[in-house]
Amino acid sequence: MPVTVQAVPCLSDNYAWLLRDQATGTVAICDPGEAAPAIAALDAAGGRCDLILLTHHHDDHIAGVEEVRARYGAKVIGARADAHRLPKLDQAVAPGDSVRVGETEGAVIDSPGHTIGHIAFHFPEGHVLLCGDTLFSLGCGRLLEGTAADMFRALSLLKPLPPETLVCCGHEYTESNARFAVTVEPDNAALQARAEAVRALRAANKPTLPVTLGEEMLTNPFLRAETAEELGRIRTAKDNFR
Repeated sequence: MPVTVQAVPCLSDNYAWLLRDQATGTVAICDPGEAAPAIAALDAAGGRCDLILLTHHHDDHIAGVEEVRARYGAKVIGARADAHRLPKLDQAVAPGDSVRVGETEGAVIDSPGHTIGHIAFHFPEGHVLLCGDTLFSLGCGRLLEGTAADMFRALSLLKPLPPETLVCCGHEYTESNARFAVTVEPDNAALQARAEAVRALRAANKPTLPVTLGEEMLTNPFLRAETAEELGRIRTAKDNFR
């Protein structure tokens, strides 16, 4: 594969994502919310970090940036629209722009809803989607700044990506998302199977991510919502689910 991706657990339930371009050895890390685990993973991968990719401004996604930048001399890439609340950017990007990790090219995708200015990175040759807190396995991000219409539009830009795309999101929320999702689609056999698999993985203290977009399209009620209004109703129900 042109680029490999590795989950880096940090904080209580976050993931940073380590990318390595196979042709050049170029290394990037996405959303290092905590410096120590990011540095440990980078050192274990060869002690190199060329790029830091940021999806949005929340502290649990950026708190480790300055320490990682200082240690490796990495360049920071993030949304131009959010530059005022991100660490200092070396490359400010907008939806439709391209980024390169070595010889691997990625596309910047507009992903509002959780926050305004949220972006995702898609590397088609490696089938990697770095989606931050927009899309979760069996869920989507809380609408902290945007609207249901914003989130619906964001997800509509992700749905057409190839089904083998690896969804690399910012949190290990899958088990709690599964408990809610089965209340939305109790007769969805694929969802029931996914929920059972997730319970087994978490019982073994194993990650549920990444997951393919194809599996999410069969099981994630937020991706399966047909209108913004439907998505909004599901999101409100999830916010109140206990």
